[in-house]
Amino acid sequence: MRKSGDWFKDKIIKNHINNTEKLADAANFNLNPLIVPYLSVFLTGKVTPTGIAKALIYPRVLGTSITTSFGTNVQGFISDVLSGVYGSTTEGIDIEFEDQRDKRRKYGQIKLGPNCLNKDDIATIHQHFQALRRRANTNRNRISDDCLVVGVIYGAEHELSAAYKTLREEHHYSVYVGAEFWERLTGDPKFYSKLTKTIARSLEELSSQSLLTDVISKLAKHEDVIDLMRLAGRDDRTLKTRVPRKTRSK
Repeated sequence: MRKSGDWFKDKIIKNHINNTEKLADAANFNLNPLIVPYLSVFLTGKVTPTGIAKALIYPRVLGTSITTSFGTNVQGFISDVLSGVYGSTTEGIDIEFEDQRDKRRKYGQIKLGPNCLNKDDIATIHQHFQALRRRANTNRNRISDDCLVVGVIYGAEHELSAAYKTLREEHHYSVYVGAEFWERLTGDPKFYSKLTKTIARSLEELSSQSLLTDVISKLAKHEDVIDLMRLAGRDDRTLKTRVPRKTRSK
């Protein structure tokens, strides 16, 4: 599991820090003058450069930035760190591996979470899988539908969206989620929980508060952020907001 922790430090934490540092420049944001001042008020109670900077940075560093980085790199983790799992050169197929439960060769697409698939994705995945089957048949290598796999990195069976269930129930593809997916890759039924704990331990030495404070401070001084505050008509004055009271039922 040590390799897993090292991978998370090198690929995820370093990228996250680098992407956070870039946010000191307002050019990395679409500054919506209709909504950003409101978000500053909602978050801090007033429109200030610091409030605007926080409203811009927090969603990015705590949401889209880390999610995108993890999603982009996790396929590399699976093929580089785990033995017996290979990145596929076939279009529309992410990995190829020997299923450690049934010892059959599987061909899979990787999805990040149980809600990362929508209705439009069903046709695309189906087309990729059927194209693989046609190529295999041409080479006299039969691939059954249950060897075509959608692997979901985290989550549980009951959390799967309807799109995943359609792939399984109507197209008869295998969908492995969370602990089952990792067990089929590694043969270890506890690998998923071990991986979670290993990643948590890799964060023990992480100290990001000063970095975040510094980036917010730099962004708050950016001319575009100050101009946005002035455009909102506040010019460094406090804008207080009232949360509407619930109407009492009679």
